[in-house]
Amino acid sequence: QVQLVESGGGLVQAGGSLRLSCAASGRTSNTYAMGWFRQAPGKEREFVAAITWSAGTTLYTDSVKGRFIISRDNAKNTVYLQMNSLKVEDTAVYSCAAGGGSTRTESYHTWGQGTQVTVSS
Repeated sequence: QVQLVESGGGLVQAGGSLRLSCAASGRTSNTYAMGWFRQAPGKEREFVAAITWSAGTTLYTDSVKGRFIISRDNAKNTVYLQMNSLKVEDTAVYSCAAGGGSTRTESYHTWGQGTQVTVSS
């Protein structure tokens, strides 16, 4: 089993930056990739970014390209999401997930508890 713990959320003004962390523990060797998803109130969960553990191949949703950067530290089993130029519409609960690395939630088998990101105008 893999356990995931996110941290780094908070309140920030539009245009500001935050960095989220997702620490993985347990049987991480069986995990191909990590992803970040977000869910705003009244909306469905949506894919944000993903990265493979071995090659570091990344994937982003169009709305965050050029603003968000996903990275990983294999030695620490930790994945990061650096969020720059934040917009009010980025406000959501952000969750990390372990699994196949696609944009689909069904490809991920383990989820963290989520961390709130609030961007004020």
